Amino acid sequence: MKLNHFSIAMLAAAAMAGGAPVLAQQVTNTTNVSVYGILDTGVEYITHANAAGNSVLRMPGITGSMPSRIGFRGTEDLGGGWAAQFTLENGFNVRAGDMNQGGRLFGRQAWVGINSPYGLVSVGRQYNMMFWAILDADIIGPDIYGGVGSFDAYIPNARSDNTVAYKGKFDNVTVGATYSFGRDSTGTGNSPGQGTCAGEVAGDTQACRDWSAMLRYDGANFGIATAYDRQQGGAGAAANFYNGVAPLALTSSGDKDARTQLNGYVKAGDFKIGGGWLGRKVAAAIGNREVKSDQYYLTAAYLFTPQFTLDGGYYRIINKQQDARGTISVVRGTYALSKRTSVYLQTAYLSNSAQAAYTLSQGGAGASPGKGMNQWGTMIGMRHAF
Repeated sequence: MKLNHFSIAMLAAAAMAGGAPVLAQQVTNTTNVSVYGILDTGVEYITHANAAGNSVLRMPGITGSMPSRIGFRGTEDLGGGWAAQFTLENGFNVRAGDMNQGGRLFGRQAWVGINSPYGLVSVGRQYNMMFWAILDADIIGPDIYGGVGSFDAYIPNARSDNTVAYKGKFDNVTVGATYSFGRDSTGTGNSPGQGTCAGEVAGDTQACRDWSAMLRYDGANFGIATAYDRQQGGAGAAANFYNGVAPLALTSSGDKDARTQLNGYVKAGDFKIGGGWLGRKVAAAIGNREVKSDQYYLTAAYLFTPQFTLDGGYYRIINKQQDARGTISVVRGTYALSKRTSVYLQTAYLSNSAQAAYTLSQGGAGASPGKGMNQWGTMIGMRHAF
């Protein structure tokens, strides 16, 4: 849906916040504002959803085949190839109508910037380069059974507050970088995988900082990408490994949680295959501890008809220090009822090693197995985009 007045977005934002209507100055006809969104939900069944081995039938929150959202995106032409841009994006659960990202109004994205022939410079709460680097290689993506997110919830939620970002595309090459002055400004740990780390502490220029960089190439039939992300510790910070052990405290600004990835994809007609590697290294001063993990994945998709797509993936994580290993296999079928509405059926299986307690479903709390337990899950759902 296209609108020509910035005031529409401001009125919508005020309505979401429960405030009174706001009057904004009308801008020129070169301003374009779009309202967009996704509603995605369904019903899932999960085995071994607790340490007692019980199963659960539920309507999940957080995500289905994609996380639900509503957003406002705007562009104003400044002339000479330059433009002002903004994005405000709210994440919510269709199940109950409640907001994700710890109740933030625009927890998915909230940034403003200038785009030019040299690239986009933006400031605010936004994705870092770990997110942008993996989009095409992990075909399953931020699905409820997507193994990348199940093994490391930070990857599909790789965003930070107080962030300055740059991203530029030059022919087939894209480069990007971000720097956050304090990745969780609310101090409530609203970004999975990070813990609470408000940052911007006087006298400590490293506390809760986060920086990332990306280099990728996208050709007509294939692409490759690499990215690096490093988070510094600070008051309240911790590293969560999602394998049934307590998060590792990262309370010193000298502590770090670093991730590196390398991936690629190939397209041939209606077939696409992607895969990659994700390495993580956490170093904590308390106890002089260091934990490393390696995650490998291979995904594929085939468009059988213009309406029906079958895709799937295989994910494997190895964490030697904590003697934890996990494997996820997922298959998903999606049928498009129209350009905007689809229904899907998916199933997945998680195998945990004896000391691991990874969780298959990203559909919210209440589906975590005990150590050494395997899980099987299946979900039928519906997605509508507008």
